[in-house]
Amino acid sequence: MVSTPTRPPAQKQAGKPRPGSSASPVRPPAAAGTRLRAAYRKFWSALEGTGTSRNGSTYYLILGSTLALTAIGIMMVLSASSVESIAAGKSPYGDALKQGMFAAIGIFTMFVLSRINVVWLKRLAWPAIIAAVVLLGLVQLVGAEVNGNKNWIDLGGITFQPSEASKLALALWMATVLARKGKLLSRWQHVAVPAVPMAIIIVGLVLVGNDLGTAMIIMMVTAAALFFAGAPLYLFGIAGLAAAAGTALMAVTSSNRMCRITSWWTGQSCADGIDANYQATNGLYGLASGGWFGVGLGQSRQKYSWIPEAHNDFIFAIIGEELGLVGTVVVLILFAILGTAIYRVVVAQEDMFHRVLAGTIMVWLLGQATVNMSVVTGLMPVIGVPLPFISYGGSALLMSLCAIGVVLSLAREQMAPAIRPKRMLKFKAKPARKNADRKKTARKRT
Repeated sequence: MVSTPTRPPAQKQAGKPRPGSSASPVRPPAAAGTRLRAAYRKFWSALEGTGTSRNGSTYYLILGSTLALTAIGIMMVLSASSVESIAAGKSPYGDALKQGMFAAIGIFTMFVLSRINVVWLKRLAWPAIIAAVVLLGLVQLVGAEVNGNKNWIDLGGITFQPSEASKLALALWMATVLARKGKLLSRWQHVAVPAVPMAIIIVGLVLVGNDLGTAMIIMMVTAAALFFAGAPLYLFGIAGLAAAAGTALMAVTSSNRMCRITSWWTGQSCADGIDANYQATNGLYGLASGGWFGVGLGQSRQKYSWIPEAHNDFIFAIIGEELGLVGTVVVLILFAILGTAIYRVVVAQEDMFHRVLAGTIMVWLLGQATVNMSVVTGLMPVIGVPLPFISYGGSALLMSLCAIGVVLSLAREQMAPAIRPKRMLKFKAKPARKNADRKKTARKRT
C-alpha cells in the first residue's frame, strides 16, 4: 500500500512574514526593564534639557537636598541634645549653636568649591593625603579618647576628627592617581599600587584608634574609587574576602565588638551582664512610639537618657519618634534625591578623574547614610557611624559639605553657559595678555 505524500507543517518564524505576504512583522513586546529605562531617560531629559539647553536642575537638586538635610540636622540636634545639656548644667542651645557654626563654615566652603574648576583640586591631592596621614598619626600621640575611641584632636576647646577629613582626601587622591594610570588599570599591579597600600595605611591608623565603623566606610570609599575607575571585577571578590576576614578577626579579638554582635543577634545580654544592645533597643522603641506622625517636635521621651548620646549616631530614632514615619520618609526621599542627582552627574562625565571623584563621593555619603539607618532600625549591629548632614559632629558635617561642593563644581559645568553660575576665582591670566606685558617690559629695557 502506497501512502500519499503530505506536506510537512510549516515552521512558524516569529517576527518574519511569509513570502508574498503583506502582513507587518510581529515584534515581541518590550521588556519591562527597557520601558522603565526609557521612561527614566525621558523624565530626566524633560527635567534637565539636552545639549546646550541643559537648565541645571541637577545642580539645584543637589544643592536643595543638601541644604534641607543640613537644616533638619540642626533642628533635630537642638531637640535631641537639649535635655542632656540641661541635666549637665549647660545651655540647651550649646550643641545646636556649635553645629550651626560648622554648618555656616561648611556651606561657605561648599559654595567656594562649587565655583572653582575641580581640576585644580588635583594639585591638592598629594598634600591632602599626606596631611591626612600625619593628622591620623598625631591622633595616637596627642588625641583625645571618647567612649573607647581615640579619634579626636582638641584645638582650643574645639575637637576635630581627622578620620572624617581622610575620607575626602582619599577620594581626591585616588581619583587623581587612578586617572593618571588610565588604560594601565586592566593590570592588577597598577590597580593595587599605590592605591591599596595608601588605603591600608589610613584604615590601619583609624583601626588603631579603635573605630571599626569609620574604617569600614573608608574601605567602601576605596572600593568605590576602584570600581568607577574600571578595575577588573574579580579583584573586588578577592578584596571582599580579605575585608570580611579582617573584619571577623577584628570582631573576634575584641570582647566589646563580640558583645555587640551577639547581643544584636540573640537579643540577650553578654556573659558579664552588660547589655550592649541597650542603645539599639531603645532606638527601636523610639521609632515604634512615633507612629505615623510622631509625638511632636521636641516631645521625645527616649532622649531623656534612654538613648545615650541621642543627638549623635541615633538621631534617626529621634526623628522617627518626634516626626513619625512621615518624618523618616522625608529624610529618605531627600537622600534619594541627592543620590539620584549625583548619579546623573557621574554618568555625564567623560573624564575619568571627574567620574571617579563624583562616584566615590556618592558612594561615601549614601553608603554611610545606609549603614547608619540600618543600625538604628536593627538591621546591623551598632558600629558607630554618623548620619551625614544630620548627626551632631562638626568634622563630619564640614567634610560632607565640602564633598558636595566638589560635586556641585562638576554639575555646574554641565549647565548651559548662559545660566551657569560664574566662577568665583580666576587662577591664571590670558596668554595673550601675558605676552603683551612681556613685550612691553622688553621694549622698556632696550
